Amino acid sequence: MGLENGESSMKEPLLLHHAKKTRSLKVVFLTTFVAVLGSYEFGSCMGYSAPVQSAITKELHLSIAEFSVFGSILNVGAMIGAITSGRIADFMGRKGAMRISSGFSITGWIAIYFSKGALLLDIGRLLCGYGIGIFAYVVPIYVGEIAPKDVRGGLAALNQLMIVIGASTTFVVGTALEWRILALTGIIPCLIQLLGLNFICESPRWLAKVGSEKEFYSALKRLHGDDEDAVSHEANEIQDYLETLEHQSNATMLDLFQTRYMHSIIIGVGLMMFQQFGGINGVDFYANQIFTSAGVSSSKIAIIAFASIQIPITAVSAFLVDNCGRKPLLLASSTGTFLGCFIAAISFLMKEHNLLQQWVPLLVLSGLLIFVGSFAIGMGAVPWVLLSEIFPINVKGAAGSLVNLEHWFGAWAVSYTFNFLMDWSPSGTFLVYSGVCAASIIFVNKVVPETKGRTLEEIQASINSSSSQLLSFPN
Repeated sequence: MGLENGESSMKEPLLLHHAKKTRSLKVVFLTTFVAVLGSYEFGSCMGYSAPVQSAITKELHLSIAEFSVFGSILNVGAMIGAITSGRIADFMGRKGAMRISSGFSITGWIAIYFSKGALLLDIGRLLCGYGIGIFAYVVPIYVGEIAPKDVRGGLAALNQLMIVIGASTTFVVGTALEWRILALTGIIPCLIQLLGLNFICESPRWLAKVGSEKEFYSALKRLHGDDEDAVSHEANEIQDYLETLEHQSNATMLDLFQTRYMHSIIIGVGLMMFQQFGGINGVDFYANQIFTSAGVSSSKIAIIAFASIQIPITAVSAFLVDNCGRKPLLLASSTGTFLGCFIAAISFLMKEHNLLQQWVPLLVLSGLLIFVGSFAIGMGAVPWVLLSEIFPINVKGAAGSLVNLEHWFGAWAVSYTFNFLMDWSPSGTFLVYSGVCAASIIFVNKVVPETKGRTLEEIQASINSSSSQLLSFPN
């Protein structure tokens, strides 16, 4: 009986601890869901133009050039949003930045709905672009700052999953809804987010940074529930880290190029460069044209397969990022994107030289499915996870703006130049992309650290200790 009583007394604290952790994780999951509604909005904006092109051009009598402006001006707005996103998130807080982003997006969709010509249509698209330029930065940063280290990667990867779901849903729904009604559906995630932001906490790390001590502890308690040990441990860790930064003001763009920040900047800029210049936006935006050029007999079925494969693989990535780690996923992804582009390049080369013509459509389709599937497993989501982890809090604003700007510039550059490259040489186009993907394998292997299972403060300590030996960062 004494032994049984002893075992029972030991089990009670463990059960109580498990119950507290479960309650706190529910709060974290709910908070993350509200934040990633901004990612869904991001995807909705990206997926809007493809299914409505014929309807808009016909009703508003737009030329191809005018519709091209409408499609591409989203990236221009996003670049402007990227420049200001870090400062807004630092000044207004992470929740404040999301409110501003939702406001711009709602205004943009309303402008598109009431458009009678190209001008208001473009203004609405520009406003939506500005909104998602902020979302692209603040959502992964916020999720990275509120999530426990053992689930942070998976929750941050939901950012990319929701982008993919938003884009795919808008594409499919757009085939059935009139374009003005489809624009109104883009308002829904913003309205839900604006409501939800009233019920979730601000980032504890941002609250500590701006000196809101009472709100800081309140936010930690909401995220950790009644687990006083977890609250105390994380509060001490955050405050100890902030003390090392108390004599450092928020960095400007020029400050980012100091030696102590250089490693983080190289990681962030490099990952975003390889993510975009590997050709993902060219392939995504013009997949139908690629399949037609390759002679795929049923391009509609190919497009459905191309769009559908991204959702389950991105979901798997969100699970694996905290189990397998960031670096293995990036290496597997870079290898797969290289292979997919190389297969597409060889296929088009065969077509150009009239070799095995019957195999070309299947090989191109296979290459692009390998490419987009491999991108979804790592290079799509993991760079955003790492960007939420690698920058010290005093430079997150400036660094986030820089990297976010690079992301949108890369998206614009690739989508703008893709048709010119294809006119030059389809096989050459995919050889160029395969070369970029091959270079990304080397970059990830030599430069990118593994951050799985570390707190943000531990990651900073590790990066700082190795900044003088960049290429020998521990795996």
